[in-house]
Amino acid sequence: MIRVIAMDMDGTLLNSEKRISPRTREALLRAQKEGMVLILASGRPTSGLMEFARELRMEEHHGLLVSYNGSKVVSCEDGRVLFNQAMTVEDGKAVLEHMKKFDQVRPMIDRGEYMYVNNVYNQMIQLDGRDFNVIEYESRGGKFKLCEKEDLAAFADFPLNKILTTANPEYLEAHYQEMMEPFTDRLSCMFTGKFYFEFTAKGIDKAKALDSVLAPMGYRREEIMAFGDGHNDASMLAYAGTSVAMANAVEEIKAMADRVTASLDEDGIALVVEELLEGQR
Repeated sequence: MIRVIAMDMDGTLLNSEKRISPRTREALLRAQKEGMVLILASGRPTSGLMEFARELRMEEHHGLLVSYNGSKVVSCEDGRVLFNQAMTVEDGKAVLEHMKKFDQVRPMIDRGEYMYVNNVYNQMIQLDGRDFNVIEYESRGGKFKLCEKEDLAAFADFPLNKILTTANPEYLEAHYQEMMEPFTDRLSCMFTGKFYFEFTAKGIDKAKALDSVLAPMGYRREEIMAFGDGHNDASMLAYAGTSVAMANAVEEIKAMADRVTASLDEDGIALVVEELLEGQR
């Protein structure tokens, strides 16, 4: 029996308009009424998940937020931090210093209500042949105010849950190995989208976050269903007893999943959850 539904956000739960569709919302509200716990598991900061958790009324049903690709877990019910594993200050500074070698890479870090970047006006990358304002997109998605710091490495004298870097996809593909090379034994380094490359504490991923909080609560892996579309969802899908890839997922995720559902714009999650609810009656 499925007792937990864990979902990635961008490319999975959210449609192309960055919203939860009415059908998917209704299916997930029904699932919670049947006693299932929802988990939003994302590379987003915690602040970028809150509005969707409220929309799904997760605070009423013991829902959980897994943010920063698994380095932090927060209870929707009371805001308690259930798991937190940030990078050391030393490692955070080292990554930000190393990023200075890559002139097209824009690092982004957050603290409190602010997201910090080197240049608030250096916003555009080329994505699928068009200009994309990635700084605005990320700051608005995380509900952050923007602040400029000329030297992020000198500024970051506090632990960071994640360092997000962005550039044109072609540039990242050409340089990501050099970007991560000094840190392969110290940190987790991964693509979370073709224009995002991220750094978190060593061993951090969505599966570790889930196991760190769900196992002590008495949930077993076979009671977990997980949905995802990207490379950073692989650990979560491997951990869950039932794994579902979106039709828009990368091929590696489709290949490892137990099943492939419809796309983010075709109510892929709702289709599976509705079927699950009928089957568990």
